[in-house]
Amino acid sequence: MKRRTFVAAGLAGVAGPAIGMPGRPFELPPEYPPGHEPWPRKTSPHAGTFTLDYAPHFGMFRHHAGGDLVDQIDFMAEAGFRSLEDNGMRDREELEQRRIARALERHNMRMGVFVMNMDGAWRPSLTTGTPDERDRFVQNARDAVEIAQRVNATWMTVVPGMVAEGIPEAVQTANVVEALKQAADVLEPHGLVMVCEPLNWRDHHGQFLQYTPQSIKIMDAVDSPSCKILQDLYHQQASEGNLIEHMNAAWHHIPYFQVGDNPGRKEPGTGEINYTNVFKHMHEKGCDAIIGMEHGKSISGKDGEVALIEAYRSVDPVG
Repeated sequence: MKRRTFVAAGLAGVAGPAIGMPGRPFELPPEYPPGHEPWPRKTSPHAGTFTLDYAPHFGMFRHHAGGDLVDQIDFMAEAGFRSLEDNGMRDREELEQRRIARALERHNMRMGVFVMNMDGAWRPSLTTGTPDERDRFVQNARDAVEIAQRVNATWMTVVPGMVAEGIPEAVQTANVVEALKQAADVLEPHGLVMVCEPLNWRDHHGQFLQYTPQSIKIMDAVDSPSCKILQDLYHQQASEGNLIEHMNAAWHHIPYFQVGDNPGRKEPGTGEINYTNVFKHMHEKGCDAIIGMEHGKSISGKDGEVALIEAYRSVDPVG
């Protein structure tokens, strides 16, 4: 079965009426069976794609696309997404990594973040300043180079770890900065970028990196093009709010975003964040960053997958 036919058939009965381009009705390509319609599309810089570069995770569309990862990438491309995010890429077999990379290349899609230092993210690690922790982190950077080159990735997520009890905050900050500098020296010759993610204490109590001003201070101290901020708007709404103000302050340090509505960490429109205004502001500032969809769905099954696509269509700026 052709991919476009599969996608249309999978959405039959759950998608709403097609929305056309301004001034004319939506025209179905001939490979769609009569009576079947894709999800609504809208004007964007690339025909059929979103204006901003939202990146789903594997599993978000498994009810339509099935369990095969390449089938899921095919579905994402058909839905108008231009990037993929996969936190667990490091742990995949090399053959699977290469297969994913070929599928992304075929669709001209970008590879988003994978997590670089999962082994040190959920305990005191970089904050301690111990040589063992620093060496382990730098080795993670070396290992990440090979993976990034294999899957054509540029960015990898770094979580500096939890607060080290009994060590002054200024010393912990210096420890984190030194570890990031050493890892940046590994990544910089390859044009790769680790993006440090502040996390909220409601969900991840005890994490060292929480706030945008704190992140800016660290980025300024590291002073490397290979060390930047991953601004997850879900976490930052929970930690500090004022999303646009903080975004503006750190804009030159943010090459990568993640989103999810707050509370609940589901798709836009299910919480308090006005993503229509936030995305409009990002678009007006010329945002070409990947925006990782690191959240769940408010509705299960195929209906939830269609609702997810429609939620992003509803808040996506007009190009």
